[in-house]
Amino acid sequence: MELYNLKHPSQKVSFTEAVQLGLGKDRGLFFPTRIPVLDNIDELLALSFVERSKKVLGAWLASELGQAKVDELVEKAFNFDLPLVAVDEKRACLELFHGPTLAFKDFGARFMAQCVNAFAQDSRLTILTATSGDTGAAVADAFYGLDKVNVVVLYPKGKISLLQEKMFTTLGKNIHTVAVESDFDACQHLVKQAFEDADVRDGLHLNSANSINISRLLAQICYYFEAVAQSKQRHSSDPVIAVPSGNFGNLTAGLFAKAMGLPVKRFIAATNANDTVPRYLENGLWQPNPTQATMSNAMDVSEPSNWPRVEAICEKLGWPLTDLVGIRLNEAQTSAALKQMHDIGYISEPHAAIAAHALTMNLKDDEVGIFLGTAHPAKFKDVVDRELGLNLPLPPELKVVEQKAILSAELVPEFGSLKAHLFKLLG
Repeated sequence: MELYNLKHPSQKVSFTEAVQLGLGKDRGLFFPTRIPVLDNIDELLALSFVERSKKVLGAWLASELGQAKVDELVEKAFNFDLPLVAVDEKRACLELFHGPTLAFKDFGARFMAQCVNAFAQDSRLTILTATSGDTGAAVADAFYGLDKVNVVVLYPKGKISLLQEKMFTTLGKNIHTVAVESDFDACQHLVKQAFEDADVRDGLHLNSANSINISRLLAQICYYFEAVAQSKQRHSSDPVIAVPSGNFGNLTAGLFAKAMGLPVKRFIAATNANDTVPRYLENGLWQPNPTQATMSNAMDVSEPSNWPRVEAICEKLGWPLTDLVGIRLNEAQTSAALKQMHDIGYISEPHAAIAAHALTMNLKDDEVGIFLGTAHPAKFKDVVDRELGLNLPLPPELKVVEQKAILSAELVPEFGSLKAHLFKLLG
């Protein structure tokens, strides 16, 4: 598999190199020179999730890694369920929160961890990543205890739920966490600055586990195939898929799936008040506003890093960007969407509720839709309990961390402070 840097197309790398580098020159994202097209979609959709995923990822990676290695990576990474649950006659939720950290990030993080472990050389790697909530837990769990990897997770202090925070800040060992006194965009900027600093990048053998890493995106393609496979067992029509969108890695993976031949009628990018993309799709102007804190905090992103890949896919396939639908919900609408879901017997959380309501706003009478359930409702227990008047029980994965102490360092959002901290910690 060959990829090139979207900012510097002359920089070309293999999949192995792209996984290890994370970002290209000048923070450029790696993008495949070729998107494989599958011509046996009906046969693929009849397979089990794991067996189909081997073939989907093999179309990208078998020529470089060998199909046997791809099969091994998939079997180790994908070992939990992802049911498509009907919430009414026209909408169903693909529940992606049945993995070890109760969030969709488990798919990409676990696959990436298997790749990094397989490709690791003698030197110890440092995974540096930023999280707006669920990435931190998924990455920490996936890499926890690996001998050749240190993990450093940056997150916005006080801007993620306490249970989200405790899932990755209480582990210790090779997992190091930093609470940054700012928002997610500032955390993401610090990560990008670290990759531009040769002392940090080379001295600590830096890599990133954000959705900018191509291994995570390829893994996420697989669950779109599963969503359509389950939908086709109930409905003959191609589904509309609504994606809760923050950094836009999830939507990027969906577009890759469609480019491979997956029958999806259209995608909806559902955001909260941080609506840079919906406004851009409406008026063609890229105008990020200051990030607003919302109850759907994992989507509190004003400058989504993966957007250049979205545009690159559309350009490569000749798809007008206007084929994407952008829908934003404010806080009052998010609260109403949560209550609406609860009224019909389905307990959701803010991110999925936004996507579910976006479907309702956009579906035509003869259409069916899928929205992605990206996190277990209990990960947002404070919000869900408050908005719905409930007292959600904690699943075992959250109950075990509830009373644990947070081990995070705290830093101001200045790169010099982060650099000094990293070398004190790992140098």
